[in-house]
Amino acid sequence: MNSIRNVVRVVAIANLAYFCVEFFFAVRIGSVSLFADSIDFLEDASLNILIFVAMGWSLLARKRLSKFFALLLLVPAISVLISTIYEINNPSTPDAISLTAVGFGALLVNFSCAFILAKFRQSQKSLVMAAYLSARNDALANVAIISAGITTIFWDSSIPDLAVGLAIGMLNANAAIKVWKSTEH
Repeated sequence: MNSIRNVVRVVAIANLAYFCVEFFFAVRIGSVSLFADSIDFLEDASLNILIFVAMGWSLLARKRLSKFFALLLLVPAISVLISTIYEINNPSTPDAISLTAVGFGALLVNFSCAFILAKFRQSQKSLVMAAYLSARNDALANVAIISAGITTIFWDSSIPDLAVGLAIGMLNANAAIKVWKSTEH
């Protein structure tokens, strides 16, 4: 149990730290995908802090908390919708090099978190599974952010950034459904 708690604590700190980095650059370059991903980092940090606290709780209390986590996974999807509407009404192309570099940094953080959580994803069932799915989905999203950045180097458009932002929202909605269903067993 202590090793799971230590891993969850490290993941929470990593997510909170990279939220600050990614949010700064999202605002600076006007990127929907980085904004969505930064909010997702904040959500992941919150998720892991709650998991850390809930490790000693009863099975019933953890199941209830897992349902809350499922709803928490929807926060990035909602923020993406809002920022996408804003970007459609105020189109601007984010800096491609910054988008790619920040996406690569996020990929390193999320891949590391998913890797260390993978060995515990069956423990405490839906709690750690929620953290694992979140980190795994975020790593996939970061590959898409990097691709959008590279595409934007050759195509001066906000469309790749918007498309990736929307995909991040859909990934989080899918993870929310999986976590919710895992609490029913």
